[in-house]
Amino acid sequence: MAVAAHTVESARVLAPIIITFLAPFAVWLLRKNQDLREGVSFAAAAMAFAAVVSMVPGVLDGVVWTYHVVTFFPGVSITFAVDGLSCIFAIVATFLWFFATSYNIGYMRSLKEHAQTRYYFCFAVAIFGAVGVAFSGTIVTLYLFYEVITVFTYPLVAHHQDAEGYHGARKYLVYLMGTSKLFLLPAMILTYVQCGTLDFNLSNIGQGMFPPGADPTLVTITYFLFIFGLAKAAIMPLHNWLPSAMVAPTPVSALLHAVAVVKAGVFSVSRIMLSCFGVDLLSHLGLGLITAYLAAFTIVVASIIALTKTDLKARLAYSTVSQLSYIIIGVAMLSPLAIKGGLLHIAHHAFAKITLFFAAGAIYVATHLREIPLMDGLGRKMPFTFGAFAVAALSMVGVPPVCGFVSKWYLVNGAVSIHQYILLIALLASTLLNAGYFVPVVYRAFFRPPVAGMDHSQYREAPMVMVVPLCLTALISVLLGLYPQFFLSFINAFGKF
Repeated sequence: MAVAAHTVESARVLAPIIITFLAPFAVWLLRKNQDLREGVSFAAAAMAFAAVVSMVPGVLDGVVWTYHVVTFFPGVSITFAVDGLSCIFAIVATFLWFFATSYNIGYMRSLKEHAQTRYYFCFAVAIFGAVGVAFSGTIVTLYLFYEVITVFTYPLVAHHQDAEGYHGARKYLVYLMGTSKLFLLPAMILTYVQCGTLDFNLSNIGQGMFPPGADPTLVTITYFLFIFGLAKAAIMPLHNWLPSAMVAPTPVSALLHAVAVVKAGVFSVSRIMLSCFGVDLLSHLGLGLITAYLAAFTIVVASIIALTKTDLKARLAYSTVSQLSYIIIGVAMLSPLAIKGGLLHIAHHAFAKITLFFAAGAIYVATHLREIPLMDGLGRKMPFTFGAFAVAALSMVGVPPVCGFVSKWYLVNGAVSIHQYILLIALLASTLLNAGYFVPVVYRAFFRPPVAGMDHSQYREAPMVMVVPLCLTALISVLLGLYPQFFLSFINAFGKF
């Protein structure tokens, strides 16, 4: 049982923020030496991760680390805070940055991509934005860093600078910036009018920020403005930007789908639901179950669409749309078991999905193939890549002992605990659909002969700087399935379960 939270003001909260802020500028200054330029990302990732981990013992003891930067006017400030939920996202972002940097080197150099300094600069800024979102102690702080991620991932999506790239990037920007301006800003204003503050309630996920006498209609309007304003969570119908962003280089897709962008979306939705509105208010107004049904619809429909895609990255993109809503449905069910499952999936999905995208990129670098029907027999030439892909696919399906099973176990039991059998059916149906679009990829790679007329003799594994990271992230997915207590401890400290 976690102890009661207490707040401690400390400048150590700023360390990961400062490290990730300075890293992009160091990348730019060292642009003429590619080894030093890329070494900066390794060093920054290691230092930022260590700085986050240094706060873990306090968080597990019930400390909420905070640092107040500036107050614009009463109740509106830039404040950083680190609690259990913050630790999950920040640890995932900084830890996976290290693996992504190694992978980036292999991908960008093997394909002789242009504008590599700009690429690494924007990649580092996106991590800075992710850490800022994770450490946001107020809605204003979260909003500012949320927008930093959007602005600086636009050049990454448009990296190839062709018609397809610009089209995908424009859609990406219109969806994410448009929804944040149309919905998120008004939600912030309405929250301030009702609460007199934009500071998250980090001590009690039951109570939230809203006063007991808040008008139910106005609260409901505010809530849905938040939900649709945070389009990075890719809840249908505001999901289409995500498949369109697949025009980006594969490491960017991994960043979008596993580390910074979509995780910032689902983290923000979780933070708003639990630390802004609170479990009691959402339950009283029935808003949680409405959100859960919307997420269930997204889970099933996106999985069905994924079945129809033969391009591997497109299939993975719709898988991401579906898997993100596992996090939303878990939090929205508002039961302790379901919330644990949803928040666990922030980390568990990240490690499995980055493995899948890393594998897709490795396949492309080695073979220039993206169509699944053309990958028959490739597993025998690229056993490590497809083996890691298979492990991560098992996590997406929810097969033990890979970590996705743990998330789904909590989600299924959460649905049963509140007698929501329609949600249970959606979760089980999505498991079958996941198997339907992942198992054929693995089967084709290992058990089918090459497509007639295709010569596989020239194919081999991608460079080791790409293959080693994807094998390690697959291994970590298994370890997290065997030892889920690591991230569960942060959830227990956050939710006081």
